[in-house]
Amino acid sequence: MLNTGRKLGAFIVPTGVGASIGGYAGDASVQARKFASICNLIVNPNVVNAGGFSGITPDMLYVEGYSLNNFFKGNICLTPSANNKIGVVFDRAIPQDVLNVHLNTINAVKTVYGINVTDYEITDESAGVDFYLDSNGISTGSIKRPETLLAAAKKLIAKGVQTIAVVCMFKDPEEDNTSYADGIGTDPVGGVEAIISHYLSKELMVPCAHSPAFEDYSISSKLVDAKSASEYITPTFLPCILLGLAQAPLLTLNEGISIDMLDFLIMPYNCAGSIPVFEAVKRNIDVYLIKENVTALDVTPEKLGLNHGIITFETYQDCYDFLQM
Repeated sequence: MLNTGRKLGAFIVPTGVGASIGGYAGDASVQARKFASICNLIVNPNVVNAGGFSGITPDMLYVEGYSLNNFFKGNICLTPSANNKIGVVFDRAIPQDVLNVHLNTINAVKTVYGINVTDYEITDESAGVDFYLDSNGISTGSIKRPETLLAAAKKLIAKGVQTIAVVCMFKDPEEDNTSYADGIGTDPVGGVEAIISHYLSKELMVPCAHSPAFEDYSISSKLVDAKSASEYITPTFLPCILLGLAQAPLLTLNEGISIDMLDFLIMPYNCAGSIPVFEAVKRNIDVYLIKENVTALDVTPEKLGLNHGIITFETYQDCYDFLQM
């Protein structure tokens, strides 16, 4: 319970695991916003990022996965912040025309929302991003030269930025999951995006988020599933991470919101094998697992022998109604 009297929850949908709710483009936002109307809510970017849109609200704390794990371990605290100074790292591999689209996007977001993007850096070398789906349908990948991203981010931090947005060049992902547009399967780029933000968060201890750039920035005219639609009507996915990073809590070692203040954790039912779940159970924080949110994982509390502190709900609405009681 926070000093404001409001409860504090965490609403997490892991990235790159094909979640039926939250595995596409901001499609968990409606559920998260519902919970944020009755409590302060920690969310990972995957929950609210939606290309040119964002499901973020003032009652949400936007925390990237590596920092989220560290928060649950009790290693860091979250200091609520607003109008953060954002620096953007661009991959050297991005062609000039694609870069121009992203720079126009930054200026548009600054103009409309007053977002404080103070500077950008282009990496000295191309990052060399690769991504794929493994045999279990989990999104993953690799970065050949992560150190070039880190070097550019350090230059921005030296200039006084508080949060880092990263844009790397990706190949067209359509061939990796042709059904994604139909709301089926796993977002093929999500896993390696998480790897990039995890790496920078670990090295820098500042809020980070990633947005991919693609050579083809034309807007598709084909009809797609509603869960994927927001990614098909924008040439860049940068706006959502800028809106999130603008109000991301700053990371500290011992000041601000600690894990001891967390009241509950909400996760998909078969994603129980995660640091947030294990740490929440260990610390006697209620864990609410939602069965309707099916993922490519099959890690249930029963298989892990978890029974203490776990409450299972069929739907997010059932969980919401329970918290309203």
